[in-house]
Amino acid sequence: MMKLQTLTLGCSKNKVDTEHILSQVESLYEIIPEGEDVSVDVLLINTCGFIGDAKEESVQAVLEGVERKNRGEVGKVIVFGCLSQRYGSELPELIPEVDGWFGAREFGPVVKALGGEPSDDIVTGRYLTTPSHYAYLKISEGCDRRCSYCAIPFIRGAHKSVPMEKLVEEATQLADKGVKELIIIAQDTTYYGLDLYRRRALAELLQKLSEVEGIEWIRIHYSYPAAFPEDVLDQMANNPKVCRYMDIPLQHISDKVLDNMHRHVTGAWTRELISKMRERVPGVVLRTTMIVGHPGEGKRDFNELLEFAKEARFERLGAFKYSEEEGTYGAENFKDSISAKVKQERLDQLMTLQSSISLDFNQSRVGTQVKVVVDDFVDGVFVCRSEFETPEVDGEILVKYDAQVMGPVDPYSLIGEFVTVQITGADEYDLIAELVEI
Repeated sequence: MMKLQTLTLGCSKNKVDTEHILSQVESLYEIIPEGEDVSVDVLLINTCGFIGDAKEESVQAVLEGVERKNRGEVGKVIVFGCLSQRYGSELPELIPEVDGWFGAREFGPVVKALGGEPSDDIVTGRYLTTPSHYAYLKISEGCDRRCSYCAIPFIRGAHKSVPMEKLVEEATQLADKGVKELIIIAQDTTYYGLDLYRRRALAELLQKLSEVEGIEWIRIHYSYPAAFPEDVLDQMANNPKVCRYMDIPLQHISDKVLDNMHRHVTGAWTRELISKMRERVPGVVLRTTMIVGHPGEGKRDFNELLEFAKEARFERLGAFKYSEEEGTYGAENFKDSISAKVKQERLDQLMTLQSSISLDFNQSRVGTQVKVVVDDFVDGVFVCRSEFETPEVDGEILVKYDAQVMGPVDPYSLIGEFVTVQITGADEYDLIAELVEI
């Protein structure tokens, strides 16, 4: 059997696309895990084209794939995804050694290039590249927003929701594979349903997914703040399967910067929404993302952002520097006048502040008992998460193996299982805990 290796760059939405394609060809290939250093017949690279750093990483990955091909370690290099969607007319001339270039949504042509025949279940079929107990569920494609810094709408197209019955079918198939945690993703999850049902239907979808046998946790990512559907908060507060965890990229708090970004919210609206989330979902953990150095962000605007971070005390906060992207509203209407040095200084200042907030939050959890899922067992330590940590992004809860407590249980058998632990230590990122109950 031929060997196929994939490399998926960028966000978890790309990971889902790769898994849909692999489900169509897994009978034709031995699928080699990412990063494994072996010769393969085909290297399939799923690229990212969101911001400058991501584009550079994708180009470098393609060049390294070509080098492997030239050394005889790879038979063919096939590339798809956002980078090739965005620069499809230029890349084949720049890197002619690549055997096939395809856009972000050209699943069928990619499957054919791999020697397969696309089938009707390409929307729901999945070959998991995550650990078998959790999976990402992409509920829509594209975006109707026109944020000034974002190239996704013209890379991925207009917002298009996946019908609810298809998502329930996909979730059921995932549960049959052993998946216990669904991580809901899209470019904007709170926009779900407007095109199909003429209403925001995320809360209804959460309810239906929670009824799928075998699914125990459902986690929400990529929620847009404007016109946030408050019935989602009811699901988080009352449905035990919906994690009290919300990923909601806010990007900024200054009215001027938000207006320049085309975010369709104000600072006052944002503050009210965060207050409402904490009031209606006690104990909710909020993750957000901020952008520093957007055109028009003066010292006063940045200081307002710092004060907001101190005030809101997000349990998780990430940030990145503004990157001018051709074709976006920002590139066409604003001058990228803030220097790289100032952007970096602001990023460092914000993340230093957040580090202390994260440490305070983690230390406040010492002494509590929590339900966790075991993601892995490495060097005598269980790597775990509670409902308040998302995989691949947040910190981990580390539990040392104790044979006296566990008895004859094989520690590897606990991967993917839920256990109870007591938190005994914390730093700004990870937690230390002891096993209480299997």
